[in-house]
This record gives sequence, structure tokens and C-alpha cells, in this order.
Amino acid sequence: MNVPTGNSVDGPARHRRLGIYLNDHLAGATGGTALVRRMAQEHHASAYGNDLDKLAKEIAQDRRALAALLRDLDIPVRRYKRGLAWLAERIARVKPNGRLLRRSGLAVLVELEALRLGAQGKASLWRALLPVSALEPRLDADRLEQLLRRAEQQIRTLDSLHARAVVQVFRLHPRTTERPAS
Repeated sequence: MNVPTGNSVDGPARHRRLGIYLNDHLAGATGGTALVRRMAQEHHASAYGNDLDKLAKEIAQDRRALAALLRDLDIPVRRYKRGLAWLAERIARVKPNGRLLRRSGLAVLVELEALRLGAQGKASLWRALLPVSALEPRLDADRLEQLLRRAEQQIRTLDSLHARAVVQVFRLHPRTTERPAS
């Protein structure tokens, strides 16, 4: 990995790299927001509905917080990256799932896994920005900590949803403690 040394990091170069990094995360947040909104709509009447609705609201808020952070730092939004992320989310819907005309239960597993990866990436973003906030006064460390805690809670919620979906998709039944007589 090619990591710059302390002497090679100057303000403009750091700002440029920060802009690329934040725009990449904004693109991911755009795709994640579209995915979780669609999932919340599709599953609104299911056992997942309330959790997905809450996640959709929080993930949209997190995306807005990231967009505000770019504005606060005077970093231009790279709209083509957002557009590509939006398109990628739409294309990902067209995947083989073992059914010809309708979605299978497997889709919910893969989508929950994608959301979890996004939440992990978001947590890594907030964690990475914390030390940067010592050099950049426009980054509020307390706000970053709040966003990090929320991302970690989202990961726990997604893990719970995923575990429930595995049971449902694969029609698993709790094991009984009794063993058959030999």
C-alpha cells in the first residue's frame, strides 16, 4: 500500500484526497439509500417492515449528513459518481434468483448483506474522519461520534434481520434438545 509520509501531506493535497474519499462514500450512500428505501416499501407489511423503515430513515439522514459535510468543507459533489451508484443499485435488482418472474427469498438475504457492508463502510468513514477532525476544524468530532454509534447500531439491526431472514428463507426450525432413542 502506498501511504504518504508525514512530510508529503500538505493542505491542498489532503483536501483533494478527502474530497475523493467523501465523494466515493456519498456514491455508496446513494446506492444504499435507494436499496433500503425499496426494501422498506417491499417489506412494509412483513416482520421486517418496522426495522427497515427505521433504517431507511436513518440511512437517508446519514447520507444528508455526509452531503452537508461536503458542503461545509467546500468539496464539490461529483454527480457522475452518485449517478453510477444509483444505476448500479438498479442493475443489481436484475440477478438470477432461481425464479423466472418474481423475487425469491434469497434476494432479501443478499440485500441485507449489501446493506450491512454499506453500514460497515459508513462506520469506517466516520471512524477515519475522527482523527482528521483534529486537523480540520469544520469537522465536528462529537457529531462524527454520534454518526459512528448510529452506524454500529444499524449493523446490529441488520445482523438481527439477516438471522431472522435465514430462518425464514431456508425454513429452519429450532433444534429440540431431545435426541432420538438409540
